[in-house]
Parts: sequence; structure tokens; C-alpha cells
Amino acid sequence: MDNSLYGYFLENNCGLWVLASVLLLLFVGFFGSPLIVWTIAIAAIMFGFAAPTWLWIVFAVVAVIFNIPAIRAALVTSGVFAIFKKFEFLPKISDTEKAALDAGVVWVEKDLFSGKPNFTNLMNEPYPDLTAEEKAFMDGPVNTLCSMIDHWTIYKTKEIPQEIWDYIRKEKFLGMIVPKEYGGLGFSALCHSEVIMKLSSRSLAVAIQVMVPNSLGPAELLAHYGTDEQKKRWLPRLADGSEIPCFGLTEPTAGSDAGAITSTGVLFKGEDGKIQIRLNWNKRWITLAAISSVIGLAFRLRDPENLLGKGEDLGITCALIPSKTPGVVLGRRHDPLNTPFYNCPTQGKDVVVNAEDAIVGGIEGAGRGWMMLMECLAAGRGISLPAQATGGAKLATRVTSAHSVVRRQFGVSIGKFEGVEEPLARIGGATYALEAMRRYCLGALDKGIKPGVITAMQKYYSTEMGRRVINDSMDIMGGAGISMGPRNVLAEIYVATPIGITVEGANIMTRTLIIFGQGALRAHPFAYSEVRAYEANDLKAFDRAFMGHIGHIVRNTCRAILLSLSRGYLAATPDCHPQMKVYFRRLSWTSATFALLSDVAMGVLGGQLKLREKITGRFADILANMYIATAILRRFEAEGRKEEDLAFVHYNLKHNMAEIQKGFDGLFDNLKIPGLRWFFKGWIGAWSRINSIGSQASDGWSHAIASAMLQEGGIRDRLTDGIYMPTDRNQQVARLDYAMSVSLRAEAAEKKIKKAIREGVLPKKKANLLIDEARNKNIITAEEHKLIQESDAVRYDAILVDDFSEEQYHANHVIK
Repeated sequence: MDNSLYGYFLENNCGLWVLASVLLLLFVGFFGSPLIVWTIAIAAIMFGFAAPTWLWIVFAVVAVIFNIPAIRAALVTSGVFAIFKKFEFLPKISDTEKAALDAGVVWVEKDLFSGKPNFTNLMNEPYPDLTAEEKAFMDGPVNTLCSMIDHWTIYKTKEIPQEIWDYIRKEKFLGMIVPKEYGGLGFSALCHSEVIMKLSSRSLAVAIQVMVPNSLGPAELLAHYGTDEQKKRWLPRLADGSEIPCFGLTEPTAGSDAGAITSTGVLFKGEDGKIQIRLNWNKRWITLAAISSVIGLAFRLRDPENLLGKGEDLGITCALIPSKTPGVVLGRRHDPLNTPFYNCPTQGKDVVVNAEDAIVGGIEGAGRGWMMLMECLAAGRGISLPAQATGGAKLATRVTSAHSVVRRQFGVSIGKFEGVEEPLARIGGATYALEAMRRYCLGALDKGIKPGVITAMQKYYSTEMGRRVINDSMDIMGGAGISMGPRNVLAEIYVATPIGITVEGANIMTRTLIIFGQGALRAHPFAYSEVRAYEANDLKAFDRAFMGHIGHIVRNTCRAILLSLSRGYLAATPDCHPQMKVYFRRLSWTSATFALLSDVAMGVLGGQLKLREKITGRFADILANMYIATAILRRFEAEGRKEEDLAFVHYNLKHNMAEIQKGFDGLFDNLKIPGLRWFFKGWIGAWSRINSIGSQASDGWSHAIASAMLQEGGIRDRLTDGIYMPTDRNQQVARLDYAMSVSLRAEAAEKKIKKAIREGVLPKKKANLLIDEARNKNIITAEEHKLIQESDAVRYDAILVDDFSEEQYHANHVIK
């Protein structure tokens, strides 16, 4: 009989000891324990199994090798390093990709990518507010500008009136991001966003032409990278509108792939001995180009005479070119879906400028243009287009909710029909989420962080959510949505929506190449460090990164298993509303599974991963939905855990979990792992569907959201805060709001009439035909009688659509 502990468990219940050993190792990994703890845990298990001496010797040798970095690097990692070199396993990164990866910094995406997010920290991220000066600007000049705008006249004439342009210049709308010491307003990213959001609820054309000079362009580049002389010369004039800027980046053959720029600049010495540039370019889709006085230009700079001593090909460079310089061609326009903002081509033929004056940052800025552009985009993608999408969604929420009360079919407000409740809830839910995302990202930007991966998410998912909102809105509005004119405030947004989808990097590319393609390296705690060490041929740094990566994989494997088995209940949660704990747990579970699958994909596909865009797109969706859910949870906490918000929060978070599950299902079905695909697709995929992270929200939540949107004040006002609200009832938004208010107040009296019909006191006719009889029989009061009459009148007026004579119709569509 074997008297060892091993023999004892073998005879009694070895299975329990094996299970205990496995659980011990899983929990050691779950908490991310260092290698020495793993060593002790394995030693304890070996002791329990009475391991033979020879196994202890092997274990001791392995433990010494792996616990002492110098020995490990010499004996283990060096071999891995050599294999990676021989088979070129790690992806090659071009200079333009490096600039994009190094642009900005990582922020909460690193936590979400880690497998073990610290939600206490994520819930303490700033939730910004405007300063007193910024609030005064919003209440003063911004509201005044909005009141000056007639969206239909601008759309019809395809022209922004001169008085609006003059006011924009006078109040320095074009200088919001210019520092105060140079005469600008020096506003925060939040204020910049608030201005664009409010203007977008009034006129997209005006919003775009204010947005672009404050986004990627000369002012932004100069403020960060310009020489003192350039800043003093240009920034004050850009701030007060004396100079109208544009920025030439895209070309016929260089759209989303801006690195494919073919515009060229060649350095040479002028007769005065100064270094000059001869430029040739052909740009398109350049906002404001036709009326610009200064062109920011991105081009490839060559130095054939090696005047700068840096070789011939200096790379992409940014420069400022006065529009009146000989050889500059301006004046023509594109027609971006009938949206009347200046979107134009521009060419340059043998344009000669002084290099030190023209290149942003002077001669030292030669070849640094791509880095400049990527860093500016790393911030800009998180401001302008998300603000525009949020402003449009808030306007759609205001208009469709009022219309759903005012418009009646079969004697009932259409908002009461379940078929309308569904899109109405999607509109309200998306509007809540868009505002949460916007504020959360702006909190980072205003503390100086430029998170390139997060801002790419902001751009893609905000504009896509905006697209779904306007599509749902058009379905609800019906004939009122398709009949253009002064009363239709949504049609322009509907028509122009693809513009936001296209610019600042096409959405398809943003999702598949930037969010995960770059995010996999940028946000991963070890992957980019491995690549940089590999390229630098630094074995010591590679050992650190590689072993950290192995530990990362082991930890997330353990976390993914235990969190899946416990449905997230082993995860810690921050201080939060009790109903939110389940979502924090699900997000921890998601993060661990996501991190593990990311490493599996990178390990199996290596450098080919960035070409597998269906895979990277699904990873992007999972990562983005983790981020969106985090932003929603942060908004709910920051705004005081309001009970009236719960329906919106649950609805959105359930949607996020369902989208995450959809992403995982796609990965398990399509991630081809040699020899293991049957395991991932057949077993892990099946378990994932049985043990789902989440499913869509129930109809009860959509009913609660729609019902809240059909009431005055409360959450409806908070959902739409920040858009322009006219008070003149001759304007459609105010007209609808007033009609909604009167209709809701008249409902109580109408219910009295319907009750009297049911009881036989009044004949069976439509209630609106019985108001006089109801008054005569004292079923309703004189005040109620008057209110119902007014309700009928204002409802009818509010649902009318514009019509035109033949001459007016054709005048509306004249191409100028």
C-alpha cells in the first residue's frame, strides 16, 4: 500500500485534489500574481502529489531560469527572438503607421483592453462643465447667431448670408481654439463641442463652416507646432476672421489613405540664397478653399540637393500658402449633397514660397507633417463630428417626440402605437448614449489627453448612431419628413448624414483599421513594446515585454474562465447604483475574454491580422461597446443616479451587451485557428451562446423610454439640453413644442368626453365632434372646452407641411 499523500488521495478522492489544484492555479492567475507566486503555488501542488525527486530537480531548474531575467533572456527569450526574426512574425510598421500609433496617448482604452479594468478609476474620470465665460458665450453670441439663421433660406439659396459671416468673424467663432494671448477665445474642447452641437441643431452649413477652422487646419497646427513668428503673424488674423483658412489634405488618389499623398514640394536655393519650396498639388474636398485667404497644405517634401542634410525624401510636411501666391488655383466648388457649405478643389502649379516662413514649425518642421496631422486628428476626431451627430440626435429627439404626441391616427397620438414606440425608444436611447460618449471623451481632451483610439471610436460610432437616429426619425415623421421647406428641420440632416460618415477617415476604414488595427498595438499593455524592442534589436526590452505578454495571456485566460463560469460575479465593482453592478461585472467578463481573444488572433495571424478586416471590425465593435457602456455608466453616476434615467441606462447597456455578444459570436465562427477551429467554433462558440453576456432590452424598457419622451419637462428637456430652442411659434420647433404642450393639457378633458361616450351620456361619435354638447351637459368646463378647441387648432397647424407654387418650386431648386 502506498503511504504517500499521493497514494492517499489516489485511494480516497484524487479528483477533488486535482480540482483543488486547478482552482488554485486559476485563482493565482485570476489575480495576476507575479511569477514567484506561481512558483510557490506549483511547488505546493507538487508537494501534495508527493512528486518524485527528479521532478523537483527539473522544477527547480525551470524556476531559476524563469525567475532570473538575465538567465531567462539568455536561455529562453533569445531563442524566441531569433524565431521571430527568422519568420518575420511581428508586423512591419511603416513610418506613417508609427506616426499614427505614436500620436496622442492611450486612455481608458488601455484599461478596457487589459482584461482587468479598474472601474473605480474609470468612474472618477472628469465630467466637464463650462466656465462662466464660456456659458456667457453660449447664452450670448451663440444664441444670437442661431437666431439669425434661416435654415431653409440657406438651403434654398445655397449661400450663407453676409451678415451671418460678418457676425461669425466679429464674435471670433473662427478663433475658438486660438490661445487668448494671440487674440483668440482660448475655449475648452467642451465649449468648442457645445458651440458645434448647438449650431448643428440650427444649420449644418453654418456649423460646418465654423467647425472646420477650429478643427484640423492652420490654427490648430500653428498653436501646437508653429514658430513664434508664425504664431504672431497668423493666429491673431485667424482669430478675428481677417484670414479665412482651409486645409488641403485629401486628393483624388489619397482619401482615407492620406499617407498616399502625391502633392510635392521641392527645396531649392533662391537667388537671395534663402531656401525656397516649389509646390505642385491637386486637392479636393477642401472645406472653405474657394473663399480662403491662406491654405494649409500637406505634401511630400523632397530635398534633391540635400540642403537640410537629411537626405532627399523628407516625408510629409505641412505648410501655409497665402491664396494669392502665383500659381494657386481656387474658385470652383463641389456639391456635397446640396448642403451649402464651401467644399472645393484646389490646385497649385509651380507655387514658390520661402521654406522657413511657409513650413509649419519652420525648417525644423520639414518632414514632421504626418506626426502633426495624426496628433491633431487624435484630438479633433473626438470633438467636431461627435458634436454634430449629438446635436442632430437631440434635435430629432425634440421634434419626433412632439410630433408623436401631436400627430393622431385613429383618434390616438401615434406615439402610443407600439410600432412607433420602437423607433422612438431607439432615438431617445441613442441620444442619451451620444451625450454620455461626448462628455466622457471631452473630459479627457480638456485635461490634455489626446486618446487616438478613443477619438476614432467617437467619430465612427457617433456618426453611425446619428445615421440610425435620423433614419428612425424620418420613419416616424412620415410625410412631414419628406416634404422639404421651412417647417422641415430634419430633412437637411438626413440628406447630409453621409458627409459625416465620409470625412476625417471613412467610417469603414476607421472601424476596421484604426480602432482595433492600431488599437491592438496601441492599447495592448505589451504588444507595441514588443514590436519596438524587436525593431530596435533590444533583447532585454523584448524579454521584459514578451514575458509580460505571456503573463497577460495567462492571467486573462484564468479570468475569462472564472468570470464565464460565475457570469461575472467574481469581478469587483465600484461604488455604484445597485442595479448597475451587473453591468460592471459583465464588462469585466467581456474585457478578460476580449483581451484573451485579441492575443489569440495576434498570435495566430501575426502581421496578417490588419488585413483580416472582418475580424478586426468585430474586435472594434466589442471594444467600442465596452467604451460606450463605460461612458453611459459614468454619465449616470455624474448626473446623480436619477431614477428617471434608469430606463435609458438599462436599455442602452443591454444593447451594448447584446452587441458585444454578437461580436464574440462572429469571432468564434470566423477566427480560423489551425487545428483548433472546431474547438473554438464548436465548443467555445456554443458555450458562449448558451452562457451569453447579454441580449437585447425587453419591450418594457422601450415602452418606458417612449412614454418619458412623450411628456413635457423632465428627461425630455435633459435629453435635448444644448440645442437651440426658438421661442417664436412661427418656427417649427417652437410650434411643435407648443402644440405638444396644449395637446397634453387637453388630454384630461378629452378623457372625460370619452368616458361619457362609454357610459352612454354622449352619442358614439369622435370626441372632437362632441365638445359643444359636452360643454352644454357640464361634462367639461368652459376652460376645458376652450383648451380642446385650441388643441385641435394648434395640432392641425403643427402637422401641416410646406407647399409651393410651380414658380416657387423651381425657384427653390435653381442651381446658382
